[in-house]
Amino acid sequence: MRWRGGRRSDNIEDRRGQGSPRGIGRGRGIPVRLPRGRGGKLGLVGVLVVVGISLFLGIDPTVLLQGGMQTRPQQEVRRPVADDDLTQFVSVVLADTEDTWHALFESANQRYQEPTLVLFSGAVQSACGYAQSAMGPFYCPGDQKVYLDLSFFKELHNRFGAPGDFAQAYVIAHEVGHHVQTLLGISQKVHEQRSRLSEVEGNKLSVRLELQADCFSGVWAYNADRSRNILEAGDIEEALNAATAIGDDRLQKQSTGTVVPDSFTHGSSEQRVRWFMTGFENGDVRSCDTFGTNDL
Repeated sequence: MRWRGGRRSDNIEDRRGQGSPRGIGRGRGIPVRLPRGRGGKLGLVGVLVVVGISLFLGIDPTVLLQGGMQTRPQQEVRRPVADDDLTQFVSVVLADTEDTWHALFESANQRYQEPTLVLFSGAVQSACGYAQSAMGPFYCPGDQKVYLDLSFFKELHNRFGAPGDFAQAYVIAHEVGHHVQTLLGISQKVHEQRSRLSEVEGNKLSVRLELQADCFSGVWAYNADRSRNILEAGDIEEALNAATAIGDDRLQKQSTGTVVPDSFTHGSSEQRVRWFMTGFENGDVRSCDTFGTNDL
């Protein structure tokens, strides 16, 4: 993939190396009672307590010192984004999805709202709850952020046998595809329908949602290459290899030796490949209607 020298996105939030206590960060405040001196001001003991609490929670002591007894939501502190090669790559790919989807939304007289990509290590707190790296990359519609532990790319190469920078780009584009579904109102409709269905029927809806995100990633690849000539020989094969490697049937076969289609939530390897290619060959969002077909 030709990515070096490309525009880098500003929508990267680097949380690597930061602790994420379970239960903190859902937008709910942390009530803290602080010892006070005369006039309601913090005394020396109060300051020491504040510093101790801050060190324990891993936050800036001034947040509590300024807030007094008020209940405050957890503060997001943006750290400078690391400048290593892989982080640069992720930033450029995210920027490329921004450019592509801005253009596609504008052509439909709509406005594209850019998501944030959160880099984390080990575990992370999102608006969708507490998540660990073992879950893989994910998108949270609650805060419109993509969450990615970069160690997944090493796992994609070593465990799943899907190396290559465009395999990694496909993963990012797929999660951004979920953001597009959120902006278009598709994710909310699926969520509402799933709440009224059995688990098996709900899984079938999830498969359609995931396959559409695969198709949207193909739409991105088509339009990005047409506009900026990003593809190199073998890139599409890398994406297809990754789509095959993380199909539900392949993963179930590897982990349990048994394939149970009713438990699929993302689609089979063949389906994921087919829908990525549908998006890539057509370059049109309208070709990605996975909800209006009986042939997935």
